[in-house]
Amino acid sequence: MIFRQIAHEDLGCASYLVGDESAGVAAVVDPRLEIGEYLRLARYLGVSIEHILETHNHADHVSGHGRLAAATGATIHVHALASPDYEHEAFQDGWELELGSVRVRALHTPGHRPEHTAFALIDTARGSEPWAVLTGDSLFVGDIARPDLAVEKEEGARDIYRSLHTALLVLGDDVEVWPGHLGGSLCGGPAMDLKVSTTIGFERRHNELLGVGDEDEFVARATSALRPQPPNFKAIVAINRGSLDRRTVDAHPLTPRQIQTLDAPVIDVRTSLQFDDAHIPGAICNTILQAGFGTRLAWIAGPDEEIVLVGRDDADALHAAELAAAVGVERIAGYLAGGMTSWREEKLPVAKIERLTVHELHERDGTQILDVRERDEWEAGHIPDSVFVPYHDIHALPSDLDADEPVAVICASGQRAAVGASLVQRYGAREVLHVVDGGVGTWARAGYPIRR
Repeated sequence: MIFRQIAHEDLGCASYLVGDESAGVAAVVDPRLEIGEYLRLARYLGVSIEHILETHNHADHVSGHGRLAAATGATIHVHALASPDYEHEAFQDGWELELGSVRVRALHTPGHRPEHTAFALIDTARGSEPWAVLTGDSLFVGDIARPDLAVEKEEGARDIYRSLHTALLVLGDDVEVWPGHLGGSLCGGPAMDLKVSTTIGFERRHNELLGVGDEDEFVARATSALRPQPPNFKAIVAINRGSLDRRTVDAHPLTPRQIQTLDAPVIDVRTSLQFDDAHIPGAICNTILQAGFGTRLAWIAGPDEEIVLVGRDDADALHAAELAAAVGVERIAGYLAGGMTSWREEKLPVAKIERLTVHELHERDGTQILDVRERDEWEAGHIPDSVFVPYHDIHALPSDLDADEPVAVICASGQRAAVGASLVQRYGAREVLHVVDGGVGTWARAGYPIRR
């Protein structure tokens, strides 16, 4: 039996190559937009990708099923309730796909979406019972999927409760759980772990929500702390349900002068340190070198807005364009050819942002503090007198801030603060300070005052 997990580190998504080496056949489950790794693995293992299985119409990333079908001729399979516009073979609960001695069994698990399906894996050469289940967006390591991206949240939570207890938790304790998302994905909650797999038994014993036996209580807890819905999830679902897209991402090189004439936000994908040292005035910091680039980009640049990319070099910018396409951001006006170096060589103006640590911030007097974390983080503990606006809600200078006074932007680690600092500078704050090497948690651990 062949079994490989392929992770999309930036989005926290996991896809799978499953097959039978002896039979020379394989299937890909939930393919990501970049399909090169599947083709490489298939060549390396000597198998033909003949089937593509989707657990559901994804809402957080663009599927690669169109590209992969074009490259391999594989048939796409999805639950009948998905109702996509592309050519496919629909299945129902209990459907089975044979891949040599490997059998893939569909377990309809609605909740995250009505069509959602998990896939139990059976290696008939070793036994007749499932040894693993690909849970997609239903059961995660330490958490469950969010229930509010397709139906009303209480309805979705009730469906998830029933799917968990009638389709997944009835499997053996030793059955391995391989989810469709890892920690950091928008499709789960804060309890979702970065660990790549678990077992039914371990989750039954240690997953807090699985210990809730009352359906009403489960619904209340599953819906009580949902974070804001991603702004582009409906657009991504529409892409994934629509006609197969076989195009590759294309971005054009631009000169500094061309960028100056464009009315499009500039997204700087270098490290926050490089950005703070020097960047194009008005640019927004969003590094590709830390996880979550696509997620952050979807918040700060809608799918219908053209953007310009700036990296350390052309390769950086082209990689960013591919990551952008994975979240449905395809309107790319171009990228700065030669990276930020070409801008500096033209002796064009640059802007800077001062960096300071949490302890240095504590020693400063008269500095406004902007907290750009999420509301649940803010309510759990924040710096007294700080202003609260999540980074993705900054569309102008927050009204509680004075543009003429210093503004220190803080989050949990410095990563979201980099985005927030660039946004408040873009919208008119004259002296912006980026809090690095920690955040509000560092402040609390140092014994500085916290308000809850």
